[in-house]
Amino acid sequence: MALRYFGAAAAVAFAVGMTASPALAVTEIQWWHAMTGANNDVIVKLANDFNASQSDYKVIPTYKGSYPDTMNAGIAAFRAGNAPHIMQVFEVGTATMMAATGAVKPVYKLMTDAGEKFDPKNYLSAITGYYSTSKGEMLSFPFNSSSTVMWVNLDELKKVNAEIPKTWPEVFEVAKKLHDNGHPTCGFSNSWVTWVNLEQLSAWHNVPLASKANGLDGFDTKLEFNAPLQEKHLEKLVELQKDKTYDYAGRTNQGEGRFTSGECAIYLTSSAFFGNVKAQAKFNFTAAPMPYYPDVKGAPQNSIIGGASLWVMGGKSADEYKGIAKFLTFLSDTDRQVYIHKASGYLPITKAAYEKAKAEGFYKDQPYLETPLLELTNKEPTENSRGLRLGNMVQLRDVWAEEIEQALAGKKTAKQALDASVERGNTMLRQFEKTAVK
Repeated sequence: MALRYFGAAAAVAFAVGMTASPALAVTEIQWWHAMTGANNDVIVKLANDFNASQSDYKVIPTYKGSYPDTMNAGIAAFRAGNAPHIMQVFEVGTATMMAATGAVKPVYKLMTDAGEKFDPKNYLSAITGYYSTSKGEMLSFPFNSSSTVMWVNLDELKKVNAEIPKTWPEVFEVAKKLHDNGHPTCGFSNSWVTWVNLEQLSAWHNVPLASKANGLDGFDTKLEFNAPLQEKHLEKLVELQKDKTYDYAGRTNQGEGRFTSGECAIYLTSSAFFGNVKAQAKFNFTAAPMPYYPDVKGAPQNSIIGGASLWVMGGKSADEYKGIAKFLTFLSDTDRQVYIHKASGYLPITKAAYEKAKAEGFYKDQPYLETPLLELTNKEPTENSRGLRLGNMVQLRDVWAEEIEQALAGKKTAKQALDASVERGNTMLRQFEKTAVK
């Protein structure tokens, strides 16, 4: 009897001990992100699928607001000593994150330390190059990559007997027809005003935005976009804004609903807008390549990526880093990348995923989802079209947008606005150099 009681007690003690054992505790991985709507659903599904695939780690995604809000929240959390494990940072935050020595753990080092198979050559170089050192060492993990495309309401173009425009002069002509035939408040528009009308415009036409390969070859770069092409383009927008053949839609993507509602029949924004277009548009649509100016020699060149990457924050335990590495391996799976591509419109980040999507005939039915990939690979990148890496880019974009808004409001000429953008921006870059850790 005594032995039976001892055995039962030992069994209970063993069970309790096993329950409380740290070795069996689930390690939580906090993932802060900026995705909303259909793309937030993709984030949640990825986390849930990873959590269901194993029992050692639990990824917890948390929406922290817009891209700038998320980055600012992450920086504040790091300073307070409670940074998340993974932070989604938009591409223009790359220089700021690179300069934050000690605040991040480079992905290439994370994967090596954790013993995960990882070959940067498996990923699309047009995407990974943005987030890598000059030696090809990947600093952050490309997650949701996109590019600017021109979304077109095919039904409305048909009404005005117009083809999909290929050049900027054609856009202006078609937009005028649309404005005069049912679209008095918006012939065409765009989101992300500086990304579309300065950053992508410059790369697409192979002209510099800034010196030193737009900052990729060094922090001591100088802005150079107060040049003839950019000035001509802004002058035209200012002219068309007067009668709303062009109508400004804001600094970020808050105006995208103007396309899905039918108000604007031509709208330039991210290819990642696909999820919302598919869910909300009640008309036939497509995504066409960005227009170009035919008088610029060699145009179009190639586009640069938008979207964001995942930065792994510093100061975590070896076990936490092992879980993060396994999650990044999980995200790199070919079938999973194809799913992300199809569900969100973001680009597949691996060569295998792109090839599989093509082999499955995916682009035959939805050719617009290949448009950003074709733009990125249109030509071999040059120093003007590899991307950009400028410090304090969030603040720089605000300054540039502020000056563009002054021009659109008739308070400054296009030249005055661009000159002021460059002058103010260069001052900010010099300030960044003083605080950046080289």
